[in-house]
Amino acid sequence: MAGSSDPEVLAASIADGRTLLTENVADFVRISAERLVAGRHHPGVLIALSSRCSRRVASIGHLVTAVRDVADQHLTDRLVYLQAPNKP
Repeated sequence: MAGSSDPEVLAASIADGRTLLTENVADFVRISAERLVAGRHHPGVLIALSSRCSRRVASIGHLVTAVRDVADQHLTDRLVYLQAPNKP
């Protein structure tokens, strides 16, 4: 969806019934809140802050683990900040 606006990205995730994973805190917090205030729903937004969940190739496994940690939760209409897994 490169080149799509943030509302278009969220609309696509809603149309597909998929939770959205993003680093874009400011825009998606606002957009998801606006939907809820208007009485509209979304399947959930996961926030992966780069300070917590790096996208570097060596760290992708940590991001996947963080997503799996919340995957069984009820995410509808929720905004969830992912946590990097604890390192042994």
